[in-house]
Amino acid sequence: MVLKTFGWSFGVTAGGFALAAFLWGWKGFAVVAILSVLEISLSFDNAVVNAGVLKKLNAFWQRIFLTIGILIAVFGMRLVFPVVIVAISAKIGPIEAVQLALDSPKTYEQLVTDAHPAIASFGGMFLLMIFLDFIFAEREHKWIAWLERPLAKLGKVDMLSVCIALIVLMVSAMTFAVEAHQHGGEHADKSSTVLLSGVAGLITYLLVNGLSSHFENKLEEEEEREHEAEEEAKREGKDPSLIGLAGKAAFFVFLYLEVLDASFSFDGVIGAFAITNHIFWMALGLGIGAMYVRSLTVYLVRQGTLEDYVYLEHGAHYAIGALAAILLITIRYQINEVVTGLVGVALIAASFWSSVRRNHRVEDSKPEVPSQV
Repeated sequence: MVLKTFGWSFGVTAGGFALAAFLWGWKGFAVVAILSVLEISLSFDNAVVNAGVLKKLNAFWQRIFLTIGILIAVFGMRLVFPVVIVAISAKIGPIEAVQLALDSPKTYEQLVTDAHPAIASFGGMFLLMIFLDFIFAEREHKWIAWLERPLAKLGKVDMLSVCIALIVLMVSAMTFAVEAHQHGGEHADKSSTVLLSGVAGLITYLLVNGLSSHFENKLEEEEEREHEAEEEAKREGKDPSLIGLAGKAAFFVFLYLEVLDASFSFDGVIGAFAITNHIFWMALGLGIGAMYVRSLTVYLVRQGTLEDYVYLEHGAHYAIGALAAILLITIRYQINEVVTGLVGVALIAASFWSSVRRNHRVEDSKPEVPSQV
């Protein structure tokens, strides 16, 4: 079962690691491996969400999502999108960005370094909003209860996450402005770029989140109509099994899943900039991780085992929060890429271990059923 579900992912992982070691040596291999683990870690909650919605669809639409959807996720978001980000930030064409990376890696690296404050501000704000909206929401399960309980109560204040994100952005921009005034010249323009890029990241999150909510509401409306159709079919003596999530309802589900998948992909792409600026290392590492999104989704639909690990979603979002903080810090200060990658892995591992311990406590608290002779 595991080999059948994860076979392609294992194959792509082995091939990708071998390619990285052959082309770029041990450093390239290490960074690609860290990016793969990071993307896989952040994909746990993505796969859980996808599986929860995907199991409502019929086999045809499941295949559509798992084929066309993975093409969009791998080639669109993980391969093309990083190049587009660099091209826009460095003010060069996408083809020119790739050609420059191939022919003049030092010049390309300098362009990316110059564009890093804008990239870090944009991505840091996007990721920070995801973390804040998660931590301020009321949830059944709480991983770090002493922190999450009061924050959930504060979350009842409207637009609190937006206000906090804007305050963080202002502090980051003002901190960077201090260095800009010290250096003068070109750096003086970057302080305003940091502020504008951060606002753009906030707007992007609000748009993506709004689209997700829109499609989710459409899905709920369609499910309600399908339920009414089933009840009417029963009253008229028709076969209710002929009524299902297909056609228009399934199309809305597909769109909703694509928006969700794109937002999760965006997390990984933006987070990868906190680890490396090398677009080919980034594309390979994130591509490997994207394969596991598909495999995990299929596995969850068939087995549903990861739903038992209730703190994994918490760990993934804490990792997103850590990446957001790191990106905003790297606007001015440099942080080692290996440390950045390991922070997210450590948080995921801790949430997984906490979930296992919780499951053991729940199992031990169940009363023993006396055996019947």
